[in-house]
Amino acid sequence: MVDIETTQPDRANGPKFTLDIEGQLVPWSEDTITTEQILELGGWEISQGVVLIDLRENTERTLQPGEVVELRPGLGFSKRIRFKRG
Repeated sequence: MVDIETTQPDRANGPKFTLDIEGQLVPWSEDTITTEQILELGGWEISQGVVLIDLRENTERTLQPGEVVELRPGLGFSKRIRFKRG
């Protein structure tokens, strides 16, 4: 027997962000993400660092350890902002 209630995603409390981490789309539920959380999601060593790429403004910048990035809802976020190893 399958309990459909527990196998369906909770749309009200489910992920509201999609992060693009080196081409891999990762669901994320919080309004912010830290450099260390991005490193963990990417499976990278801390020595590699994280670069935030803003495709809308065509800019890149290296995130500092402990830096917090504020996210904007929707899949469009992953189309405009990407993260890669430093």
